[in-house]
Amino acid sequence: MVHKRSFGEICFDTFNYIFLGLIAFICLYPMLYVVFGSFSNPNELAQHTGALLWPKGYSLEGYKAVFHNMNIWIGYGNTLFYVIIGTITKMIMTAIGAYVLSRKDFIMRRFITLMIVFTMYFGGGMIPDFLLVKSVGLYDSRFAIIIPTLIATWNLIIMKTAFNRVPESLEESAKLDGANDLTILFKIVFPVTKATFAVIALYYAVGEWNAWFNSMLYLSDRNKWPLQLFLREILIQNTSIGNAVGTMADSQTTATIFLEDVVRYCSICVATLPILCAYPFAQRYFVKGVMMGSIKE
Repeated sequence: MVHKRSFGEICFDTFNYIFLGLIAFICLYPMLYVVFGSFSNPNELAQHTGALLWPKGYSLEGYKAVFHNMNIWIGYGNTLFYVIIGTITKMIMTAIGAYVLSRKDFIMRRFITLMIVFTMYFGGGMIPDFLLVKSVGLYDSRFAIIIPTLIATWNLIIMKTAFNRVPESLEESAKLDGANDLTILFKIVFPVTKATFAVIALYYAVGEWNAWFNSMLYLSDRNKWPLQLFLREILIQNTSIGNAVGTMADSQTTATIFLEDVVRYCSICVATLPILCAYPFAQRYFVKGVMMGSIKE
């Protein structure tokens, strides 16, 4: 039987499509502006006013300048190291912590859980954290970026809740076959909750990719800087140069600044494109994974 839609339903759906389309455009436009700006001719872009809905002219000078900057490649290498090593170690530590706290026969689990949740609301602060990292010899070390943030409390709680939903009968059967806790964790619990693992791994990977503040605090060696810290430096330098020049009439200087604007857009694209490419492959796990780990207690 074919349902004939009423006039009110058609109007409601039309309004929803228009409203959601506007919301999507508002969210996407800043990103599209940067992409269009990165491919624009610097001089034409400088003369353009108003909304930018397509590239003004066409030029790859910005990307050529970005890829000739060795700092970009150094930053890429360091960021990949922090993302890969950081995500793996954080996933292992979070999984082990969540598994221990999800054991109902662990007497201290409620007290320790409350102590961990306490850290979500109260922390020592930036200066004590810096002094602690320096006192244990991690300052200016790559481990200073990974170890202080090994476990995110919120991710630990999500994973612990997901583990609680694994049927006890599965674990009891594995124990009867002689499995120990590590075997149960990686061969029983992990396959059942792999959607939650995928979501938490994506959270950690995106966090590591975008992180720059800890690197600014703990790293003085530029060879260890992540990409985002170099990008921050490029953005600040361009802004400072633009403010300093002001109304200078030197055409060569002005042209350089126009090109630096394009370089700034290109740097943003180069820094964000890899994580945007990875996101669609993990997106399908989001709803299932987060729902499995949603708080029930």
